[in-house]
Amino acid sequence: MKFNPGPIFVGLWTTFKSMFESSVTVQYPEVKRPVHRRYKGRHELKRYDNGLEKCIGCALCAAACPADAIFVEASENTDAVRFSPGERYASTYEINMMRCIFCGYCEDACPTEAIVLGDNYEMSFTDRAQSIYTREKLLDPVPASGQTTPQAVPDHMFDRSIPIMVNPD
Repeated sequence: MKFNPGPIFVGLWTTFKSMFESSVTVQYPEVKRPVHRRYKGRHELKRYDNGLEKCIGCALCAAACPADAIFVEASENTDAVRFSPGERYASTYEINMMRCIFCGYCEDACPTEAIVLGDNYEMSFTDRAQSIYTREKLLDPVPASGQTTPQAVPDHMFDRSIPIMVNPD
């Protein structure tokens, strides 16, 4: 078998050319590359401008999740203690990030657009317990014009049992 030095020189020439090209490496912690518009990252629970949570505890997101990564437990709202404008709110909302496949079905199933897959890709945990994101961890901060939840609202402000008068004409 005869030795052919051609491929070695081709490899050396490729290495020599790349020494003069600009680097594609990004210094990650200091410089963060922007993500694409349709990127599906860490989940966020949204709020209204007044500070109330958009999640009404319907658990449609949990039903739509193919990985069974979402657990929702609903509780009743009262006028003295109100978390959302609906009759119920999610007293327990947990997403197991080790099970989540970031498909976005939860976002599509939500009738109030409460759960949104944001653009945050920095998720790390050292044990399984840290991979379960709770409601407190997922909730957006309260807007400047809003109040924290639970809020006290005027009596029957969100009462759905009062019939709406419809003009018979």
